[in-house]
Amino acid sequence: MDAHPPPGHPEGHEHDAAARPLFSATIRPHRSMGVRGVKLVLVLVGLASLVASIPFIVMGFWPVAGFYGLDVLLLFFALRGNLDQARSYEEIVVSPVELLVRKVPVRGAAAEWRFNPLWTRLRRDIHAEFGVQRLSLVSRGLAVPVGHFLSPDEKERFGDRLSVALSDARRGPVYDHS
Repeated sequence: MDAHPPPGHPEGHEHDAAARPLFSATIRPHRSMGVRGVKLVLVLVGLASLVASIPFIVMGFWPVAGFYGLDVLLLFFALRGNLDQARSYEEIVVSPVELLVRKVPVRGAAAEWRFNPLWTRLRRDIHAEFGVQRLSLVSRGLAVPVGHFLSPDEKERFGDRLSVALSDARRGPVYDHS
């Protein structure tokens, strides 16, 4: 007796359809300046500091030049920290059988949550004037914030797409009977 369903039978594709993601998103923090921009800003600020410190050095107030250099050094550390933060991300994958949320920080261990999409809902905290302030996935008393990096408008659009994916997951896999 054959234990496998015949070809073309909907049950034959059940595992493939259930494992196929309905929604997948990777959210990264927005950065207005890349590595080239940071280098350019540091060079320009360094040159401006050098030019501005020359009169103080000529007049004998050489410690002022050191403070100009300290400003450039502090700016370097701030911009480097900003670029480091850009490496963090959130990943959300919805399939008919599982909702995966993975948060990867710059430092420390990644955190991962797995939910059943049937028991998971999306909660939106909305401010009347400023729009969507927070999105959270809630399942059995556990709330996991998502989309922290997004602006209120982006959170609203992302929340709409995620809600549709959760609804699709609740309906179950769609089989192709062709």
